[in-house]
Amino acid sequence: MTHPSVLVINAGSSSIKYQLVDTVDGEAIASGVVERIGQSEGIVTHKHAGEQTRLDEPVPDHATGLRRVLDLFAEHGPDIASANVVAVGHRVVQGGSLFSGPTLVTDEVVEQIRGLVPLAPLHNPGHVAGLEVARELLPDVPHVAIFDTAFFQTLPEAAFTYAIDREVAAANQVRRYGFHGTSHDFVSKAAAEFLGRPLADLRQIILHLGNGASVSAVRGGVAVETSMGLTPLEGLVMGTRSGDIDPAVIFHLHRTAGMSVDEIDTLLNKRSGMLGLTGESDFRAIHELVEQGSQDARLALDVYAHRLKKYVGSYLAVLGGVDVITFTAGIGENDDVVRGLALAGLAELGIEIDPVRNAGRKKEPTIISTDASRVTVLVVPTNEELAIAQQSVARVTELAAAPTATPL
Repeated sequence: MTHPSVLVINAGSSSIKYQLVDTVDGEAIASGVVERIGQSEGIVTHKHAGEQTRLDEPVPDHATGLRRVLDLFAEHGPDIASANVVAVGHRVVQGGSLFSGPTLVTDEVVEQIRGLVPLAPLHNPGHVAGLEVARELLPDVPHVAIFDTAFFQTLPEAAFTYAIDREVAAANQVRRYGFHGTSHDFVSKAAAEFLGRPLADLRQIILHLGNGASVSAVRGGVAVETSMGLTPLEGLVMGTRSGDIDPAVIFHLHRTAGMSVDEIDTLLNKRSGMLGLTGESDFRAIHELVEQGSQDARLALDVYAHRLKKYVGSYLAVLGGVDVITFTAGIGENDDVVRGLALAGLAELGIEIDPVRNAGRKKEPTIISTDASRVTVLVVPTNEELAIAQQSVARVTELAAAPTATPL
């Protein structure tokens, strides 16, 4: 008998990533991506059973893209109709203050997500398009929205409130929302399970380090602080984003360099971070530059690690101590140099990395701290698609058990 599965969809502004996830063993049955939606030449890639199919053809809109995806399932497998799909899970970046958990998608929910577009103009429009088309093409399967911001709805007011005029903040929904919440939630639980310790007993710092990067403080499985704010720009140094910066830099660049708001937006989001400091956003290339003697690349790594260390120290204070620090995502799982630099010199705080254990990429949960370290340091691979699938099934099961319950 075929295991239940969830079709996970991440519809962006010009792409659709998808994965069919087996909810029993957590494996990806099939996956793929539709790229360059709305451009003259599109790319559709579908992977299943060790085979990859690629199509180079125009994809004018999300509807066309999703229809092509379903065609590829039918032509190259597995057939969606016989894959025992129990839910379609949709990643949605911005849920504002409205959504604190997995949500059954209704017409009202779609409109609420559309209403949050001003908070996520690059992401939510694509999500809305994906939701509308997927519900039309797969009308007999429940659709569930999983929000990047939901995990951080537990932040205390002191953590999510910005010190600006209260009326201005309220009128414009200005507060800290946080992002990467699905990953932070998944990894915090996976770390506790790996260590065989109750989640409720642990004070954790999670370092999600990819091209986008964020850090969270989690007490007893509940998020109490995170580095990203109103948008994903705040916080750590990232691949192309500046992270924390004096807000007056924006006024200064406008007044002295004559840069427009849009130009400064592009600078801070797409031309800053490691790219701005080195000309490269890929850490493999940055390490090569360091080996070649580039002082700019060396400084960039130091800046990156310095910001990480600042956040680890501040979150240790927020938590009143820490039991577990976990690295995850592309850089966190694969870059031992970054991991070593980020926590170097913290032995007085009970944090010691073992260089032998830390060496190399980590595809499985791994302890990289020394036996003497009071704080356990881990690398735990994240799996946001699996997390979305699990949360979708949990929500559908919950609603099936209480069919008269309010969908939200």
